[in-house]
Amino acid sequence: MCGRFTLTVDPAELQDAFTDFTFPVQFVPRFNIAPTQPILAIPNDAKNTADFFVWGLIPSWAKDPSIGQRLINARAETLGEKPSFRGGFKYKRCLILADGFYEWQAQIGAKTKIPHYIHLKDRQPFAFAGLWDEWHAPDGGSLRSATIITTEPNELMMKLHNRMPVILDPADYAEWLDPAPRTPDSLAALLKPFPADQMAAYPVSTLVNAPANDRPELVVPV
Repeated sequence: MCGRFTLTVDPAELQDAFTDFTFPVQFVPRFNIAPTQPILAIPNDAKNTADFFVWGLIPSWAKDPSIGQRLINARAETLGEKPSFRGGFKYKRCLILADGFYEWQAQIGAKTKIPHYIHLKDRQPFAFAGLWDEWHAPDGGSLRSATIITTEPNELMMKLHNRMPVILDPADYAEWLDPAPRTPDSLAALLKPFPADQMAAYPVSTLVNAPANDRPELVVPV
């Protein structure tokens, strides 16, 4: 799964990495983005523009928006089957912007898990594959939300967890953001583990366990 991630670069650095997209919204470095919080995403609405979404998918048909707390991740293998995700997989895909994420490694004989920070070796920002939707409240308000797609782990991640988020190759952004309806078979090849030799991981402080902690010390190796 993916339960915490970071976006610590400044807007200029993000624009340099995602030259085909625009970033009209203001944002500050985040070192511990948690579920139900705002995340920066680019939806497939043909505008190629980033905006904030709530992390935790709230399907348009949901009666209670609290369902989003249970839908922070979506398994790539079952996107075309699950009612909460199959519509989004066909119609509403997005890039979720990040520059690292956390995973907790279980220790034999110990209750405490060790958090690790995972990033690309070149330290560049990247995009998770995501799904989005827009939920309309009874009072007329609306809320856009998103979920991160996960897949089987690569050689690096399997030492830490049995799942990992799908990190898209930049060459696949345009296809993933195609606004036309797509079948699961036509997109399945994009939802693969990112190459392990392009990633790095190291243990970090358990300060990251608390969502209230959001500062640079969280990504310092220990």
